[in-house]
Amino acid sequence: GPTRKMPLTASAMDFFQLFVPDNVLKNMVVQTNMYAKKYQERFGSDDAWIDVTLTEMKAFLGYMISTSIHHCESVLSIWSSGFYSNKSIALIMTQTRFEKILKYFHIVAFRSSQTTHGLYKIQPFLDSLQSGFDSAFRPSQAQVLHEPLIDEDPVFIATCTERELRKRKKRKFSLWVRQCSSTGFICQIYVHLREGSGADGLDALKNKPQLHSMVAKNLCQNASGKNYIIFTGPSITSLNLFEEFEKQEIYCCGLLSTRKSDCTGLPPSMLNNPETPQSRGQYRIRMKGNMSLICWYNKGHFRFLTNAYSPIQQGVIIKRKSGEIPCPLAVEAFAAHLSYICKYDDKYSKYFISHKPNKTWQQVFWFAISIAINNAYILYKMSEAYHVTRYSRAQFGERLVKELLGLDDTSPSH
Repeated sequence: GPTRKMPLTASAMDFFQLFVPDNVLKNMVVQTNMYAKKYQERFGSDDAWIDVTLTEMKAFLGYMISTSIHHCESVLSIWSSGFYSNKSIALIMTQTRFEKILKYFHIVAFRSSQTTHGLYKIQPFLDSLQSGFDSAFRPSQAQVLHEPLIDEDPVFIATCTERELRKRKKRKFSLWVRQCSSTGFICQIYVHLREGSGADGLDALKNKPQLHSMVAKNLCQNASGKNYIIFTGPSITSLNLFEEFEKQEIYCCGLLSTRKSDCTGLPPSMLNNPETPQSRGQYRIRMKGNMSLICWYNKGHFRFLTNAYSPIQQGVIIKRKSGEIPCPLAVEAFAAHLSYICKYDDKYSKYFISHKPNKTWQQVFWFAISIAINNAYILYKMSEAYHVTRYSRAQFGERLVKELLGLDDTSPSH
């Protein structure tokens, strides 16, 4: 749970600024102004440009965040006369001024000579965000490594044509998280660039298990010695990785797939399906030290690799139609934590900022801001302030937008 007690009067902005404080916003102001100056020195002066202020930077973020609640495909719809127009917030800043800030917006204006990392333009912000996540929240023992659902708004996908879909550029990165599975709080973000010839680029990592193993190690670099239990999907699960984690006092439970997982070192007899028909709930176990490989049958064979649960301990999977199905405790625990993450995706994935810039660092930035707001709402729900105001996720987002824009209305909009 939260590491600090927030006052009863804490606002949405107070929770957001646990992760994006004023000093980070002031740095955005400085870097944006520096980039604007550099850009104009190179390409000619821009008489319409005036240095951005902290108040304007907050309003700029507020406009962008508003697209996560109303899902307008372009943030400029706010100033239009169409369905997504929003006259109540459009008056704070003109569309022309907003577009100028958007043109010059930067977090790192200059590339240093030592920089080789593809995300150098956003890395200081990601580091600051990580520091905020670490200091504001203490996660539960059980955590999940996965790629959160950050795809396009499903309503937009359903209504746009194939030609429009083809025109949209594919993301050049994958975003992975380590997430507390009892609250949904995202403890750590890791961004992997899909292109690049560096040590962590795909040129250096030809096979996916090797890539996903590297992602898992990066996500768990601050987790050693804390006896965490990490749940993983088939692409990460491997005997070598789990044994390496065990030396760091990190324990694992992962779903295994003969097609997607690295099965090096596992007994072939457990990877092949038995010829005799099985009944639901039957399972086989092979052990080596603390590591157990479980093959469990339920309308198909499911394999789990774990060193976090004893294979002898019994659990049950409860299905609405078929009732209770017996299984090892590791299988029950995996299903429970997976279902929680699915609920998180259903509840929070629709609140990702809709703005889709072309530049990779900007795409990562808006995804990271969206995750920060979701984390802020989770902390708000766990605080005493929630019992005073009881905002839904949408209302919390609207309050944050109004506070960033400096609007004084304190009543939640329904």
